Amino acid sequence: MLVIKDVLVSDEIVSEKFICDLNACKGACCTEGDYGAPVDAAEMETISRLLPTIGEFLSPRSLELISKKGPFTYYEKAKTWGTTCHEEGDCVFLVRDPTGISWCGIEQSWREGKTDFRKPISCHLYPLRVTTNEIAGFEAWNYDRWDICKAACTLGKKQSMPVYRFVSEAIIRYKGADFYDELDAAAHHLLSDSKEEK
Repeated sequence: MLVIKDVLVSDEIVSEKFICDLNACKGACCTEGDYGAPVDAAEMETISRLLPTIGEFLSPRSLELISKKGPFTYYEKAKTWGTTCHEEGDCVFLVRDPTGISWCGIEQSWREGKTDFRKPISCHLYPLRVTTNEIAGFEAWNYDRWDICKAACTLGKKQSMPVYRFVSEAIIRYKGADFYDELDAAAHHLLSDSKEEK
C-alpha cells in the first residue's frame, strides 16, 4: 500500500497492467454492470447544464429516457448517484459507431470541441476505483477487476503498462500534476524494491 498525501493507493494500481482494447470489448463497460457511472453533485450540475449540446450526440431512445427519468439515478444498493441506464444496461449517454464500439456521448461532444467537460471522473479513472472515508478523511484507490476487461489486461501486459500510467491523464485531472509525480516516484521505488526481493 502506498500513501500519497491523503490517499491510500493499492499496490495493484502499480503492479497490474492495463490498456483498454476497444476492438476486443467494444466498450462493454458502458453497457454492462448493475448501475451507471458514479457522478458527484458538481458533475451532475455540469452535465445537466451541457445536456442540450451533449444531446446532439445521443440516440432518440436515450433522449426519450432522459426526458422521462432524468440523466441521473440514485442507486440505493451502491449508495451513489450515477448516470441513468436503459433496462438492458446501456448507459443513457452511450453512442455506438458503425463498427459497434460504444463511446461516451459526453466525451464525444468534448472531443469535437462542443463542451469543456470530458466525462465523469469515475469513467476517466477506470479501472481505478475511488472510495472515500469522510469520517477518517482519506481516499482509497483500488484496482477494479472485471472479466470483460481481460483483453485490456492482456494488452497491458504486452505493452508493460501499469494501471496508474494508463490513467495518468485522469489522475492529473483529478489530483493535479504534483500528486501524479509523487505517485510515479513512489511507484518506481516500489517496483525497484520488488525486483531486488526477487
